[in-house]
Amino acid sequence: MNEIVSPAPRVGFVSLGCPKALTDSELILTQLSAEGYQTSKTFEGADLVIVNTCGFIDDAIKESLDTISEALSVNGKVIVTGCLGAKTGDGGGNMVQEIHPRVLAVTGPHATQEVMDAVHAYLPKPHDPFLDLVPNAFGQAGLKLTPRHYAYLKISEGCNHRCTFCIIPSMRGDLVSRPIGDVLKEAQALFEGGVKELLVISQDTSAYGVDVKYRTGFWEGRPVKTRMLELVQTLGEIAQRYGAWVRLHYVYPYPSVDEIIPLMATGLVLPYLDVPLQHSHPDVLRRMKRPASGEKNLERIQNWRATCPQLVIRSTFIAGFPGETEEEFEHLLAFLRDAQIDHAGCFAYSPVKGALANELPGMLPQAVREERRSRFMAVAEEVSAERLKKRVGASMQVLIDSAQSMGRKGGLGRSYADAPEIDGHVHLLPPEKISKTYKAGDFTQVRVVAVDGHDLVAVPI
Repeated sequence: MNEIVSPAPRVGFVSLGCPKALTDSELILTQLSAEGYQTSKTFEGADLVIVNTCGFIDDAIKESLDTISEALSVNGKVIVTGCLGAKTGDGGGNMVQEIHPRVLAVTGPHATQEVMDAVHAYLPKPHDPFLDLVPNAFGQAGLKLTPRHYAYLKISEGCNHRCTFCIIPSMRGDLVSRPIGDVLKEAQALFEGGVKELLVISQDTSAYGVDVKYRTGFWEGRPVKTRMLELVQTLGEIAQRYGAWVRLHYVYPYPSVDEIIPLMATGLVLPYLDVPLQHSHPDVLRRMKRPASGEKNLERIQNWRATCPQLVIRSTFIAGFPGETEEEFEHLLAFLRDAQIDHAGCFAYSPVKGALANELPGMLPQAVREERRSRFMAVAEEVSAERLKKRVGASMQVLIDSAQSMGRKGGLGRSYADAPEIDGHVHLLPPEKISKTYKAGDFTQVRVVAVDGHDLVAVPI
């Protein structure tokens, strides 16, 4: 008599928010797969649904609440995790449970075990876990939600700063650095699995190891300090073995970052820095309670470029912060031009529930905030366009994200100057040589022939 095998329980999963939330999702999905659950991106037909939420700004909160509502409507059995799960509602209780009392369970961010406990309570696991059975995994690095040729590497959780516009520490807690040996093991597994670009992320990459007083860990039998310089240096050395890239995100402009720039100049890691500057005027930065000295940021950036002329800088800013005068805003526009920020994003200040900035005097009308954001972006695009024009005629290495007919009909890639999702692309024309082919995940050399908005147009050579 044939034994009837029950299908594996299916968990629907949706991940919202930033790359840090994405890595939380990857940990949960890896554990689900290890325990024999099937996972899907749809709510229909799933035995329950997990929604990993974002709770930072109003638009993100609305998107998260709408997604939870849709999951409840379509499926009915919903577990909520992520930053929104840590927020308090108007009634003093959990926000999600106040608005959607039908959810099965709610957790905050980076809570893999709590999520799994909730899953086990409502959908018992089918068998004992065997990590080797996880399909499409990168060994110790687990499952990834990104394309196979790039991956995010989270080096720490939380943040020690108390910026007045930000509520992330209240949701994700103080800085907790991962052991450096664990970080390097995960990086090695990702490179071995075919990752060509590793994107280092955290709330404050520059502060890595501060919480453990730069404790010495071990990698391949040798001591390595839990500190940004040693981490970046070792990641670069590992990446070189595989001909891969390392890209740094969320790097506060502390003096210690000066030590990283020579590593970029020599090609050990990409000459690219994602630096969340937020503003330039010292008085605004003081009201924001930003770490690092705003007065020295321009000088620091100019020194970085002197050491590494090819350096590309991405940053984000806030326009219309409470009390911002027209003079302070003009200071920001001048800084943008003087610092030659390659990729700049800008938010019109938006009051976030629980943020101290809401209590500051001088809240500007919404129309003024939006008008300043528009003026900022006009200058930012002008600076970016001028810097892009200087690349026309240059040859550069490009990482292929997609290719048509093995590249014979063109493709889409990124240079060292472009992080996935947030920066521009390199549009690839059909190659000059008929024999030239490439596929997603390959590196190829190109010659830049034109600029198209925020993107470059190039011919493979």
